Order: sequence, then structure tokens, then C-alpha cells
Amino acid sequence: MKALISLTAFPNLSHYSIYSNFNEVEIEAQGTYQKQTFRNRYDIFGPNGKLPLTIPVIYSSKNKQLYRDVKISNVEKWQSQHLKSLMTAYNSSPFFEYYIDDLMPLFNTTYNFLFEYNLICNETLNACVQIDKDLELTTQFKNQNGATFDFRNLAKLKTVIPYNFKSYTQMFCVKHGFLPNLSILDLLFNEGPNTLNYLEQQTIKTE
Repeated sequence: MKALISLTAFPNLSHYSIYSNFNEVEIEAQGTYQKQTFRNRYDIFGPNGKLPLTIPVIYSSKNKQLYRDVKISNVEKWQSQHLKSLMTAYNSSPFFEYYIDDLMPLFNTTYNFLFEYNLICNETLNACVQIDKDLELTTQFKNQNGATFDFRNLAKLKTVIPYNFKSYTQMFCVKHGFLPNLSILDLLFNEGPNTLNYLEQQTIKTE
């Protein structure tokens, strides 16, 4: 089975269930950039509940711009801010120290383009999760009926997620309850080597 997705930053569990449950995953690399999506945002579980982290970009909605051409605004020290937030949220989690060294280059290396950064993030995270899968990029934009299973809408912030995620132990769940579909980082830091097994148990609706 083959799936088509949009590339997002530190993907949430709905995206990662696609990676783990489809034989082939193709990434839309020719579409235009859209605001209000997970392309430059990801959610983690902080001490006060869900915490959205945003990668600042240089983008104007007046001119349609290809996603691949959108630049990151590195004037702000966003990488150090994100790392600080992750340490506050997960420093005491069971597997934070196990994975953080592999993830550090994503927070101390400067990247100019959002698509390039997200692609490297996905490749790094796949290695951590132990998903051995090449990420195939599209060479032309595909219409809605152009893919076997089209999950590009999962990149939108307000998309209704077609999964019923089984709860797992999260750092602040006693105070705030279980928060589903956060960034893969939440699952990875809390479940470690069991991450892939958890993802493979998700039932995906393809209709």
C-alpha cells in the first residue's frame, strides 16, 4: 500500500502511524505553502498542558510560494527556545537522555529552508523510531485522486483525526489527563523502544 502525505515538523502521531503502517510513503514536494498547518508547528506536553511550538518562517500570503522555497526566519533564536521547552517538558521522562543526543543537531545546526529542515527531522526521527523506510518525494503535484491513499489533509491544524489513540503514560497526565496526537517526540521520550509497536497498533481509516 502507498500513502501520500505532506511533510510536517516533528510529525504528530497521526502522521507517524502512516509511516509505520504503509509499505510506501510518498511526500508531496511540489505543493504551495499554506498557513495554519503543522508544516511549521508541533505540539508537546508541557507542565501547563498542550504547548504549540512554531518555527518562524519568511512568507507572504500575497504571492503563492512553493513549500520548498519557504525560508526559516533565523533572526529569532527559535531552536534554543524549542530545546529549552523540550527539556522543561521531558527532561525527567524515561527516555529523554536516550534520544536527545541524536536529536541535538536539529537544534544546534542552522537551516535556511523549512522543507529541508522538516525532511531532515523526519529522517532523524525515523532512525530513532527504527522505521527503515526511504522517503520518496513527488516530482509533480498530484491531484486528490492521484494517490492510492491521500493523507495530505492531516497537515491542517483543524483536521479531524480518524484515530482513537490508546493512552500511554505522559509526564503531566495526572494533572491534565491524556493528550492524544502530540508530536512523535512525546511518544518517543515516554515509550522509547516501544514507540514503533504502539504506532503499528493504530487502525487507520482509508475511506
